Amino acid sequence: MSKQKHQSALNESGSKPGTINVNPNSAQKIRASRKSKFSEENLLQQLLDGNKTALGRAITLIESNQFSHREKAQQLLEGALPYSQKSIRIGITGVPGVGKSTFIESFGSYLIEKGKKVAVLAVDPSSSVSHGSILGDKTRMENLVTEENAFIRPSASGSSLGGVAKKTRESIILCEAAGFDVILIETVGVGQSETTVHSMTDFFLLLKLAGAGDELQGIKRGIIEMADAIVINKADGDNIKAAREAKLEFNRALQLYPSKESGWKPKVALSSALEQIGIDSVWKLIKEFEKLGKENGFFLKNRKEQNKFWLLQTINEHLKNRFYQNPVMKNELKIQLKAIENNKVTAFAAADLLIKKFENLA
Repeated sequence: MSKQKHQSALNESGSKPGTINVNPNSAQKIRASRKSKFSEENLLQQLLDGNKTALGRAITLIESNQFSHREKAQQLLEGALPYSQKSIRIGITGVPGVGKSTFIESFGSYLIEKGKKVAVLAVDPSSSVSHGSILGDKTRMENLVTEENAFIRPSASGSSLGGVAKKTRESIILCEAAGFDVILIETVGVGQSETTVHSMTDFFLLLKLAGAGDELQGIKRGIIEMADAIVINKADGDNIKAAREAKLEFNRALQLYPSKESGWKPKVALSSALEQIGIDSVWKLIKEFEKLGKENGFFLKNRKEQNKFWLLQTINEHLKNRFYQNPVMKNELKIQLKAIENNKVTAFAAADLLIKKFENLA
């Protein structure tokens, strides 16, 4: 029985010619060109030249969970590190619906008009059920995404806590090496838990809504305590009066907090991202903060402390990965999970036993 040669759907439809009509030499050249265009050898140089496609590829490489990519990603980061540290890093957070994406588009467009190169690292929440993310921030920022001096990278939060993605800090370094002098990190936006972004940015901006009960949050510790500025967004139309009242409330609340180590007194501002009102005032606040921090030495000191923090975080992550990837521990973990399920051991006792077992293996 003769085997019929499989044809592609395009061939079978008869609507378009198949690849059989393409010159083999030309096809080979195209494949070779695509393969060599962003090879690991020249990816760093492409990145340093400001190539946004190379930057996207570099971030994909460091976000990869494949073990074979880790060494390449590390080499890339080490090569990019000397060219980083030349930007202002701004964390932007707020509850869902506060208008983070709209604010970032207006703010980013304003900065580009002032001659800045703006990179936006947007973090989308991952579903705990399907583990998927929409990654729709580019769709929301339809004007900013067309700007030559803008780069927008949505990433899934995955299992990371604190409102950021697992490799956001490394992505910041790559963006700086590519020549972007303003890095905007948009967090997931879930409220009081979004504090990790504070450990990787210079300025922490909190967006709030008026008339939504948010004024009461001003007396709570946590995310507001970390904010360098609170911006009451959507201060337009019928909401202007409520926004002004909210500003007064937050100003009173901020008086209850102790002075910051930076010497900076957090400010409250009003803005309408939709009507592009108050955007310039927010940038003025950030520049005042940067100037003060560089004059009193806090700016550089803060970055050094952040590097120490991320050293400890990296060690924790490495040890956790070693634990869960060890074949012996994988088997022991299954045994202890079964024992817990059958009420033969408590979770605490099982954890203690597993850790001691791991220490003996090490």
